[in-house]
Order: sequence, then C-alpha cells, then structure tokens
Amino acid sequence: MKALVLHSANAPFSLETLPDPTPGPGEAVVQVLACGSGLTIQHVKAGRAAVEFPRIIGHEITGEVVALGEGVTGLAVDDAVTAYFYLTCGRCKWCRVDRETLCENFAGYVGREVDGGYAEYMKLPASNFIRLPEGLDYRKHAPEIGVITDAVATPLKVIRRARVVVGETVAVFGAGGGLGIHMLMMARWAHARVIAVDTASNKLGACRDAGADEVVDASRDGVAEALLELTGGAGIDVAIDFVSSQQTLESGVAALGRGGRLVTLGGSGQDFQAPSRAMLHKELELIGSRYATRQEVIESLELVARGEVWPLVTEIGTLETAEDVHDKIEYGLVTGRAALRIG
Repeated sequence: MKALVLHSANAPFSLETLPDPTPGPGEAVVQVLACGSGLTIQHVKAGRAAVEFPRIIGHEITGEVVALGEGVTGLAVDDAVTAYFYLTCGRCKWCRVDRETLCENFAGYVGREVDGGYAEYMKLPASNFIRLPEGLDYRKHAPEIGVITDAVATPLKVIRRARVVVGETVAVFGAGGGLGIHMLMMARWAHARVIAVDTASNKLGACRDAGADEVVDASRDGVAEALLELTGGAGIDVAIDFVSSQQTLESGVAALGRGGRLVTLGGSGQDFQAPSRAMLHKELELIGSRYATRQEVIESLELVARGEVWPLVTEIGTLETAEDVHDKIEYGLVTGRAALRIG
C-alpha cells in the first residue's frame, strides 16, 4: 500500500510503499477513501505532540472494511465505516457509562500510539470502527464524512456539556478555526444566539456564513467589553474557548452573565484566574470538555445523514500534495477543515 510516513518531528512526509496490513484477533482492516487533515495531527507533524517514529498519522477517516480478524463481531466486509479517535478499554466504569474520554485504561490516540489513516489501508481494533448510517453518500463526499467524527461530534458534546438551550447567547472563541466554525454551526443548530470571536479578521465573514449572529474582532476590540455591550450588559450564557489562553479564558469568564458557563477545550491550555466572588454571586460554572463519546460520533453522523448540518471542507488534497495542505494548516490558511482523498 501507499502511505505517508513521518520519520521524525518537524520533517516532510515520506510517501512509501509498505506491506498491506493484516488483521489479528479482534482487529479489522479498512481501505481508506479519505482522511481529515486537522490541527490535531499537524501538532504531531510539527513536533508539538510526542509520538514514537516512524508513524502514519490521521484518524478522521471514511473507509470500507476489507478484512476481519478472528473473533470480530458487529462488522462485515464491505461495511462503510469511520473511526473513533481514542483507544479505550470498553470495560471500565467510564466506558460502561458512555464517557469513554475518561477511560481509566486509556491507551492513546489513533495516529499517535498506532498508525492512522494517511495510507491506503488502516488496521485498528474492530471496536474502533463505527458503521456509517444510511443516507450518507460516502463515496462522493468521503472527505466531508470523515471529518464529522471531530468537527461535528466535538461541538455536539460541548452543546450537551454546557447544557445550551434555545435562546441562550453563546460566544465562541477561536471561531474561525476548523472546530470553531463547526461550533458556530452547532450552536445555531441548537437555536442559540451565536457570537463569533477571533483575531483573524479575514475569517469573520466565514463565521457569519457558518451561523454567527454577531462577530467580535479580538485583534482590536476589548473582547469582554464587546460581549457585554452586545448583550446589553447582561453577559453571555456560554463561552466556548478553543484557544484557551490565559487572555481568552479570563475574557470569557468576565463576559459571563448570571448562571454562565465557560467551556475550555484545550488549545493553549494555559492557567488562568477566575474571580471567586463572581463565581459565587452569579453561580458560574467552569467546564472542561475533550473530544466526544462513541455515541456522540454516531449521533453526529446521523445529524448529517438527516441533512440538519453539513461539515465545511474547503481544502482537499492527495497523498502527493499533503505537504502543501499541512503548510496551509500550520499557518492558519484553511477556513473550515482540510482533508486528503486517498482511495
């Protein structure tokens, strides 16, 4: 098979011909039709996320099952599938209550601890593959279908973690990014009033197109002040922060109104201060959220199959042009998501 192999951090891809993988007990092999190219895997390529090399990255796949190992049930050859990003045990307390992102025996990530989807074929534990619902033209739209597992599923989880309800005001920090754009879509889907916050003024138009009612240019505006002005001084109900720098997190807290919730999704992951007096008197909540559960991935696929949302993929490359695609991701030149068409 052809595969893009990384042999060290901050190095170009090596397009190589490798043996096709064969499944062991409990495993399945999928022919990859497309794989999303997000900032998460660019962090690996750029050396910001540690892995053992050589490694094939990528996890947001659309594919078809071509081989099953001994003991596999629930999948059949020719099934159309995508993949779950986390390697979880399926047995611990958290896996049993559909909160796999807190798995007590978490074994890492697809495309980091095991080879991923930047190849013509991909082998994983069969439990990591999720069958696609009817109604998705996965062959025609393979790049879009693959990114649903992150771009739509992660915001769906945030909507639930933050308990967003109809009519609330939601501000999205880092709204112009690949996840931020889709968070705007999902907040609109939840019938919230949506405010996009980003330092990239050239992406604010796309934020409006994705569902933002208002935009805040964080490169020139005082963000907390702007959000308070847009809410008549009442403050926002939910701040969702994909940047998670000290500045954005503290601005988000400062802009919260009574009963407000701040959700952080990593990003810079910087420490910040929150005023305990305001937390007490306004009954504020600080919430962490990471990725999505298997069920949320399944429900996200079903949302798209029903036509309620559609992922935004604006950059589609191939194995041969992946280097150019990742350069654009690194420098923030992609609106929405990017992907590679492989099969």
